[in-house]
Amino acid sequence: MAARTELSLRTIRHYEETGLVIPSARSQGGFRLYTEADIARLMVIRRMKPLGFTLDEMRDLLDATDRLDSHEPADIDEREALLERGRAYEQAAAQKIEDLRLQLARAEDFAATLRARLGDQQGASA
Repeated sequence: MAARTELSLRTIRHYEETGLVIPSARSQGGFRLYTEADIARLMVIRRMKPLGFTLDEMRDLLDATDRLDSHEPADIDEREALLERGRAYEQAAAQKIEDLRLQLARAEDFAATLRARLGDQQGASA
Protein backbone atom coordinates (compact mmCIF):
# COMPACT_ATOMS: atom_id res chain seq x y z
CA MET A 1 0.00 0.00 0.00
CA ALA A 2 2.72 2.48 0.95
CA ALA A 3 4.69 1.66 -2.20
CA ARG A 4 1.64 1.98 -4.46
CA THR A 5 0.60 5.33 -3.03
CA GLU A 6 4.15 6.62 -2.45
CA LEU A 7 3.09 7.55 1.09
CA SER A 8 4.97 6.53 4.20
CA LEU A 9 3.40 4.08 6.64
CA ARG A 10 3.42 6.86 9.20
CA THR A 11 1.44 9.13 6.87
CA ILE A 12 -1.07 6.39 6.08
CA ARG A 13 -1.55 5.72 9.80
CA HIS A 14 -2.03 9.46 10.39
CA TYR A 15 -4.74 9.56 7.72
CA GLU A 16 -6.30 6.51 9.33
CA GLU A 17 -6.22 8.14 12.79
CA THR A 18 -7.87 11.28 11.43
CA GLY A 19 -10.58 9.22 9.73
CA LEU A 20 -9.67 10.09 6.16
CA VAL A 21 -9.12 6.47 5.23
CA ILE A 22 -10.19 3.33 7.05
CA PRO A 23 -8.90 -0.10 6.08
CA SER A 24 -11.66 -2.20 4.60
CA ALA A 25 -10.74 -5.18 6.74
CA ARG A 26 -8.08 -6.75 8.93
CA SER A 27 -6.39 -10.07 8.50
CA GLN A 28 -6.56 -12.72 11.21
CA GLY A 29 -3.12 -11.50 12.29
CA GLY A 30 -4.42 -7.94 12.64
CA PHE A 31 -2.83 -6.53 9.49
CA ARG A 32 -4.72 -3.76 7.74
CA LEU A 33 -6.25 -4.81 4.44
CA TYR A 34 -6.97 -2.17 1.83
CA THR A 35 -9.08 -2.45 -1.31
CA GLU A 36 -8.57 -0.68 -4.62
CA ALA A 37 -11.17 1.87 -3.45
CA ASP A 38 -9.07 2.54 -0.33
CA ILE A 39 -6.00 3.07 -2.50
CA ALA A 40 -7.94 5.42 -4.79
CA ARG A 41 -9.04 7.37 -1.71
CA LEU A 42 -5.43 7.69 -0.52
CA MET A 43 -4.42 8.88 -3.98
CA VAL A 44 -7.01 11.68 -3.78
CA ILE A 45 -5.56 12.69 -0.42
CA ARG A 46 -2.01 12.51 -1.76
CA ARG A 47 -2.93 14.78 -4.68
CA MET A 48 -4.71 17.31 -2.46
CA LYS A 49 -1.93 17.64 0.09
CA PRO A 50 0.65 19.48 -2.05
CA LEU A 51 -2.05 21.94 -3.09
CA GLY A 52 -2.43 22.98 0.53
CA PHE A 53 -5.88 21.56 1.22
CA THR A 54 -6.54 21.00 4.91
CA LEU A 55 -7.54 17.67 6.42
CA ASP A 56 -11.06 19.04 6.92
CA GLU A 57 -11.27 20.03 3.27
CA MET A 58 -10.03 16.59 2.24
CA ARG A 59 -12.62 15.01 4.49
CA ASP A 60 -15.37 17.23 3.06
CA LEU A 61 -14.51 16.42 -0.56
CA LEU A 62 -14.19 12.70 0.18
CA ASP A 63 -17.57 12.78 1.94
CA ALA A 64 -19.16 14.44 -1.09
CA THR A 65 -17.63 11.99 -3.56
CA ASP A 66 -18.47 9.01 -1.33
CA ARG A 67 -22.08 10.12 -1.21
CA LEU A 68 -22.18 10.68 -4.97
CA ASP A 69 -20.68 7.22 -5.55
CA SER A 70 -22.93 5.44 -3.06
CA HIS A 71 -25.71 3.23 -4.27
CA GLU A 72 -28.19 5.02 -2.05
CA PRO A 73 -30.46 7.20 -4.15
CA ALA A 74 -30.04 10.89 -3.42
CA ASP A 75 -32.73 13.35 -4.33
CA ILE A 76 -31.97 15.78 -7.13
CA ASP A 77 -31.34 18.74 -4.80
CA GLU A 78 -28.89 16.78 -2.63
CA ARG A 79 -27.09 15.43 -5.69
CA GLU A 80 -26.76 18.94 -7.14
CA ALA A 81 -25.44 20.25 -3.81
CA LEU A 82 -22.83 17.47 -3.72
CA LEU A 83 -21.82 18.19 -7.31
CA GLU A 84 -21.51 21.88 -6.47
CA ARG A 85 -19.19 21.03 -3.56
CA GLY A 86 -17.05 19.01 -5.96
CA ARG A 87 -17.00 21.85 -8.47
CA ALA A 88 -15.92 24.29 -5.75
CA TYR A 89 -12.95 22.03 -4.92
CA GLU A 90 -12.12 21.73 -8.61
CA GLN A 91 -12.06 25.54 -8.91
CA ALA A 92 -10.00 25.86 -5.73
CA ALA A 93 -7.52 23.30 -7.08
CA ALA A 94 -7.24 25.19 -10.38
CA GLN A 95 -6.52 28.42 -8.49
CA LYS A 96 -3.94 26.72 -6.28
CA ILE A 97 -2.24 25.26 -9.36
CA GLU A 98 -2.12 28.70 -10.96
CA ASP A 99 -0.61 30.13 -7.77
CA LEU A 100 2.01 27.36 -7.78
CA ARG A 101 2.85 28.05 -11.43
CA LEU A 102 3.44 31.70 -10.60
CA GLN A 103 5.56 30.76 -7.60
CA LEU A 104 7.57 28.32 -9.75
CA ALA A 105 8.11 30.95 -12.46
CA ARG A 106 9.41 33.37 -9.84
CA ALA A 107 11.70 30.70 -8.39
CA GLU A 108 13.06 29.85 -11.84
CA ASP A 109 13.62 33.56 -12.55
CA PHE A 110 15.48 33.91 -9.26
CA ALA A 111 17.66 30.87 -10.02
CA ALA A 112 18.45 32.20 -13.52
CA THR A 113 19.33 35.63 -12.12
CA LEU A 114 21.56 34.10 -9.49
CA ARG A 115 23.23 31.84 -12.06
CA ALA A 116 23.89 34.83 -14.32
CA ARG A 117 25.31 36.93 -11.47
CA LEU A 118 27.58 34.12 -10.31
CA GLY A 119 28.68 33.52 -13.89
CA ASP A 120 29.55 37.20 -14.22
CA GLN A 121 31.57 37.03 -11.02
CA GLN A 122 33.53 33.99 -12.24
CA GLY A 123 34.35 35.79 -15.49
CA ALA A 124 35.52 38.88 -13.60
CA SER A 125 37.85 36.89 -11.34
CA ALA A 126 39.51 34.96 -14.16
